[in-house]
This record gives sequence, C-alpha cells and structure tokens, in this order.
Amino acid sequence: MTKTVDEIDFIRLALKEDIGKGDITARALSLKGIRGEAEVTAKDTGIISGIDPFCLVFRELSRSISFRIYKKDGRSVKPGDRIIALDGALDILLMGERTAMNILSHLSGVATLTRRFVDAIRDSGAKILDTRKTMPGMRLWEKKAVAHGGATNHRFGLYDMYLIKENHIAAAGGLEAAMKAALVHRKRTGAKLEIEVKNLDELRIVLAYAPDYILLDNFAIPMIKKGVALVRAAERSLVLEASGNVTLDNVARIAATGVDRISVGAITHSAPALDLSFRVLDR
Repeated sequence: MTKTVDEIDFIRLALKEDIGKGDITARALSLKGIRGEAEVTAKDTGIISGIDPFCLVFRELSRSISFRIYKKDGRSVKPGDRIIALDGALDILLMGERTAMNILSHLSGVATLTRRFVDAIRDSGAKILDTRKTMPGMRLWEKKAVAHGGATNHRFGLYDMYLIKENHIAAAGGLEAAMKAALVHRKRTGAKLEIEVKNLDELRIVLAYAPDYILLDNFAIPMIKKGVALVRAAERSLVLEASGNVTLDNVARIAATGVDRISVGAITHSAPALDLSFRVLDR
C-alpha cells in the first residue's frame, strides 16, 4: 500500500522525538549490525489495528527488517497470542520499539473500545459512528481503527460534509440563516448536509429544510424518542443521529429509541491502549 506524505512525516517526527541524536543504550551494548528476533504478543483481549504504521516505523529506520504477521487488522486477540514477529538488526529493533508500540497499542485500543460499543447495540438497527475528536496527525489511522472495530466513519474533516453546529448557528445569526446559507452553498459542492439541534422546537424548524441528517445533540433519552416520533410522523426519510454523553452504560437505550446513528467521541479520544508486549528473543 502506498503511504501518504502525511503518514511518513508523522512517523519521522515521532522517531526524531524519541531517538534524537541516537540510542546511547544500544550504542553502549555494541548492538549495531547484530541480527536478532523480536515478537509482539497480546497481554489482553481486544481487536488489532495499526499493523501497517507499526511496520512503517521500522522501515523508516531500515529496509532490512522483515516481518511475519500473525494477526491482521480487525482480528481479535487474547492474552498470549502472537501478533507480529520481526527479524533484523537489534539496534534498529530497539530504536523503533517504543514508537511502533505506542501506535499499535493506541490504535488497537481504539478498535477494541469501538467493538464494545458495536456489540452493545448489535441487536438494534443503529450504527456507531466516530467523530473528529481524534489525535492530531493520527486521524486517518484512528478512523481505520474505528472501521476495524466494526463501526462506521463519520466525515473525515471540514471539507467533505456540511455539519452546522451550535457555534456555526451563533456565528451565522441564527438557525434558519445558517441552514439557508448552507443549502445555497451545497448547490456548488453536492456534499451531504447535517445540522445539529438542541431541542424539539429546533427540530421542527429544520425539518422544513429537509437536510440529509439531523443531529440530536445531548438529548435525554425520552426526548430522543419524541424526536424520532416527530420525524417519522412527518414521513421524512432523513437520517437521525444522536450524540453527547454516550457511554457503554446507556448506548443500548439510545439505540432502542429508533435513531439511525450514534456518534461517540470517546472511541477515539478516550480509548485505553490495548496491553501488548514487545520482546526481543534470547540469542
């Protein structure tokens, strides 16, 4: 797969941050040029994501590192499972270890938490979506991790879909002013349009404009039910999305209201890293 410049730049920056002028510990042990093996194993149950950037870290340091991949992205693991085996110069393996593992553990954590949300609403007709609450520079990888966890990607950035939020409405001078301006502009782009509403009164207003999606932001569950009933009674085919304070404890109840989508910022911004181990094998 061809790597984008942004991915490579991110990897190089991360390696520069960690290595600096060089790994003085590896130098002290005279490891340069000595070949060895290492393996990554799971210490917890989860979903793997990030194999590609993991390998890219080592390839930026040396083209002589070889990999044997046991668990591809999207595969489940349990404690003790082998994920990747590496073969190459020991100093390179040790220099790339932490950067590569930080990325793999984080992305696998995103995929793992995502899968838990997906599983929690599996019996409903709703979908779990991510948000733009991603780590700077890692959005593409994190959104891939969300997909590996079984969820659906929302927009990738400000450029591929209209999403009129509370601050846009305030800046534009009101809900209808914002909606009208966006509808005029999308005649030039053809992009999908979503608008955020805070209450049922706002929902009634935007229904008349027939956006593609309506986001019910921070609605209590009884209010989500009323919003769904209001839209369905109007016989609108638009998609309803719920967002705000979504947790594993309440996501099934939100899905049961009949919304089409539930966006969850926590799956990217608050996912705990999956516990993985990188071990150099004895020579």
